[in-house]
Amino acid sequence: MTQWNLQGTYFESCNCEAACPCVFTSPPTEGDCKALVAWHIDKGRYADTVLDGLNVALAVHAPGTMVATKWQVAAYFDDQASAAQNDALHAIFGGKAGGHPAVLASFIGEMVGAASVPMHYHADGRKSSLSIPRIAEVAIEVLDGQGGKPITIEGHPLAIAPGKPATVARSSVMTFSDHGWDWKFSGRNGFMSDFAYQSA
Repeated sequence: MTQWNLQGTYFESCNCEAACPCVFTSPPTEGDCKALVAWHIDKGRYADTVLDGLNVALAVHAPGTMVATKWQVAAYFDDQASAAQNDALHAIFGGKAGGHPAVLASFIGEMVGAASVPMHYHADGRKSSLSIPRIAEVAIEVLDGQGGKPITIEGHPLAIAPGKPATVARSSVMTFSDHGWDWKFSGRNGFMSDFAYQSA
């Protein structure tokens, strides 16, 4: 299997109230979960292909408890990627290259589409956002806990970034429109953290 590794930041936003119960394998607060998950790769390599600076996002719909139902997913890949980089991102985030993305891919029941698109990702440790023109606008901000410190969740079983504490956030905007899905909500759950993935 091809050797690869990625590290960077990620965030997610969904329609659940904060903090989302799905990460504890509980039912979503509204019966289903509509989520957008985004990654920015600070440093990455797939064999000899460098992946630094690229972005990936998944729009996910789970019709019930996320570990008990199969997900519908639409995938978005950075249009700045070369053909070789695009192939590498598809292999990794499609679950074909092993590692934690393969675990996440095991929950997918239907891929409704995949596209290369312009992606504008921002993260400063307190705020994270993603813009995909005509498709998605998402922005979340860290919730303050005791003494103004971030609220974090560690060791949760349904983790996008295993081994990293997830910082709890709340959305200021979350809109997504594609593949017949039309999601619009704000003031709902968000998580953000660093991530590090690698081949098995």
